[in-house]
Amino acid sequence: MKAMGMKATLRGALLSIVVFGIALPLHGVRAEQPSARQIEPEADTGHTNKDLATGKTFMVSSANAAASEAGREILRAGGSAVDAAIAIQLVLGLVEPQSSGLGGGAFLLHWDSTSKTLKTYDGRETAPAAARPDRFLKDGRPMNFNTAVQSGLSIGTPGLVRLLEHAHKAHGKLPWADLFAPAIRIARNGFEISNRLYFLLRWFGPTGLSPEAKAYFFDGNGNPFPIGHALKSPAYAATLEAIAKGGADAFYAGPIAEAVVAASTHATNVAGDLTLADLAAYKVVERPPVCVPYRTYRICGMGPPSSGGIAVAQVLKLIERFDPGRGPGDAMNTTALHLVTEAERLAYADRNRYLADPDFVAVPEGLLDEGYLAARSALIDAAKAMPSAEPGTPPGLDKRAFGVDATLERAGTSHISVVDAAGNTVAMTTTIEGAFGSGMFAAGFLLNNQLTDFSFAHTDSSGAPIANRVEGGKRPRSTMAPIIVFDDKGEVFAALGSPGGGRIILYVVKTLVALIDWKLDAQAAIDLPNFGSTGDTLELEIGWSTIWKALALKSYGHSISPGLMNSGVHTVVRRNGSLEGGADPRREGAALGD
Repeated sequence: MKAMGMKATLRGALLSIVVFGIALPLHGVRAEQPSARQIEPEADTGHTNKDLATGKTFMVSSANAAASEAGREILRAGGSAVDAAIAIQLVLGLVEPQSSGLGGGAFLLHWDSTSKTLKTYDGRETAPAAARPDRFLKDGRPMNFNTAVQSGLSIGTPGLVRLLEHAHKAHGKLPWADLFAPAIRIARNGFEISNRLYFLLRWFGPTGLSPEAKAYFFDGNGNPFPIGHALKSPAYAATLEAIAKGGADAFYAGPIAEAVVAASTHATNVAGDLTLADLAAYKVVERPPVCVPYRTYRICGMGPPSSGGIAVAQVLKLIERFDPGRGPGDAMNTTALHLVTEAERLAYADRNRYLADPDFVAVPEGLLDEGYLAARSALIDAAKAMPSAEPGTPPGLDKRAFGVDATLERAGTSHISVVDAAGNTVAMTTTIEGAFGSGMFAAGFLLNNQLTDFSFAHTDSSGAPIANRVEGGKRPRSTMAPIIVFDDKGEVFAALGSPGGGRIILYVVKTLVALIDWKLDAQAAIDLPNFGSTGDTLELEIGWSTIWKALALKSYGHSISPGLMNSGVHTVVRRNGSLEGGADPRREGAALGD
């Protein structure tokens, strides 16, 4: 605890130096405010250096060592990549409850090494049927964001459990109930509260949590249980046992469903309107994957309502005509940072204007059109930052049909990457939205605040409809970007993804460029400082190396915003006949393999 606290203190001191310009070398570097769309993500709790994991047979990487161990246990028992991902997720919902769990949703990519097919599954939460476009308006104006989060209005129909069952039926090997054993065991016996969970509980405090959640995470004096405290969850174990026996139907009907609805309709601040009918009606959707060639690789991601797949693809295609470097010695060169940042500004402009649930909005088909991307790439000047990045007009579309986006975003997400002994691969990004979700608790798990991923305003100042507006049954836009990369022989090269709210795309792009262009190993690619832009400013993760990068990038005309860019990239890479696993040092995870 003392070492972790010292690291956090040093990083805080460095933040003060960078932001307030105390150190003389920073003269002229202005600390810009983050984009209005950015809400502070899960707080930074320090770094823990990680070693590259290697293996010959299989590999898992996730945001908690206990979860990764559960995944390895399943793979050692002959389970598939999906089996391992399910076991990992069930443990994450217990030991990393602030980030993901049964009360949330996920996007899952699966590669079947035998049939050579890639499937992408949408387990994103849906708005209740009763939801209307003015859901988050009060007297015609957007309501306070935190009030909306900590209320029943923010709770969407959870999709995760149905997604896990759907994927298991298609790609599982071991019996469904066997996958629950590690999480049930840990829930019954207790797990030690980690540094990260403790510091986040202390950071966010009990305010906004339901009485049940307060009683679970905090003692009678309102203090979070200390690091190392053995936290048991008989309620979570009972829920898992019911789902293990009865399948997803035990979650979407009966006592668990009733507990979820009661938590929504009796929520803090404002009551929600989630119903048993909403839960019963939930369905997983298989979406077409979004794939583009980049260098000699093929990059595949999730389509809308995820914005991650298209935005990552756009960024890579926009920089492909440039040379960002060709080896480890070129990593983090300032020209590459400038080029990637400019491409991200253009991709986010399109993303904010056009991407939403395709079942409700006609997402432009030309966003990855070669001619369109070539014209967008031509806007990038290798020597100078563009004054502003505006959305383009993809082929056949009048952009005036889409209003100017007003979505705010938080980050409380996790990512799982798995390659099994047969080469089957899973990349799954999973979330309850903000840290600790809505704060509402049901049957041993937290409920999401996913509906605050919608734009609170439903039209812009000109009256044009905003694509990501609230509508009944609609899935809110997400930045989650699970990715599977294929080499020139069509074999899996990498599986990766990250939490990070609106910055997820930045973290994934950095890792891809590091793996492909700078040829770094899985761990070294993750370890690099984070950087990029979601709009006007260039954000740089605080560190001594990035101070000098900030000075250099200032000469391109960028406004620099230093900060604690708290990613959580977890990746598995296949290289030279071996598997590499990387876990983000900004989190408490582990990559484990045999």
